[in-house]
Amino acid sequence: MSRRFEIPATPENMVWGYLDSTTPPILEVTSGDVVTLHSFPAGGKETLPDTLAVPEDYALALDTLPQGAGPHFITGPVYVKDARPGDTLQVDILDVKVRQDWGFVSILPLLGTLPDEFTDYETIHPVVDHEKNVCVMPWGAEIPLDPFFGIIATAPPPAWGRCGSPVPRAFGGNMDNKELRAGTTLYLPVFNEGALFFAGDGHGVQGDGEVCITALETGVTGTFRLTLRKDMQLDWPFAESATHLISIGLDEDLDDAAKQATREMVKHVCERTNLSRNQAYMLCSLAGNLRVTQMVDGNKGVHMMLRKSLL
Repeated sequence: MSRRFEIPATPENMVWGYLDSTTPPILEVTSGDVVTLHSFPAGGKETLPDTLAVPEDYALALDTLPQGAGPHFITGPVYVKDARPGDTLQVDILDVKVRQDWGFVSILPLLGTLPDEFTDYETIHPVVDHEKNVCVMPWGAEIPLDPFFGIIATAPPPAWGRCGSPVPRAFGGNMDNKELRAGTTLYLPVFNEGALFFAGDGHGVQGDGEVCITALETGVTGTFRLTLRKDMQLDWPFAESATHLISIGLDEDLDDAAKQATREMVKHVCERTNLSRNQAYMLCSLAGNLRVTQMVDGNKGVHMMLRKSLL
């Protein structure tokens, strides 16, 4: 039987702004165990509101944790027993809920999709209405919440050293993919003994593209089932929901990210069917939908959605 664990939202269970294979594990689990963990908004004290309450655990993390090369609070790592390099970690996202009463959205210097056109820098603090499941913008609009973790990762290969949190790579990381919500399964390559699972960067809602640099940055709580897959070998993250396969492309060049998402989908369609590469490629052209995941994380993201009913 699987066991269930909850990781408290305390500084000793988090890192701020980096992913590193030498970070000591905070918990050891076996394949199939379920872990609940918590995350805070990205950013530092400059993002805090003047008139809204800051949760005590978030304030403590801001005061206590040394910041690395990025702005993201990340919980972990969780050590998965018997995981070895070359394995795959299956991450079933069972539940994600907003745990904070507000979030923030910012326009920041030299960041975002149009940094030269938006230089009137500003941070706003939409209020979360938990009963209505919306965030309320300062101008009155109510946007339905659709929470997810911007960062889900295994630890980077040891040879890469400490990786700043902003740039997503083969280990996953800051993919900022809104499709990685509750009910979705993410598959991640394992590069270290124990896999070393991390999650953080809470988002309340985000559009494809994340064009201004932020989603609704807020605290979230998530529950994950971690399953070791010795029968699956991946070089790159891949996901699926109940209805869709979701391939992921990441590259500094948006065209190359789109090529990678297409290439990955063709590969996985061929592995799951008896279609030839040509047939899979044509299927992707007719029924695969390429979407811009995000434009703002160094490596830009493109993902393809393909209905599983067509396989």
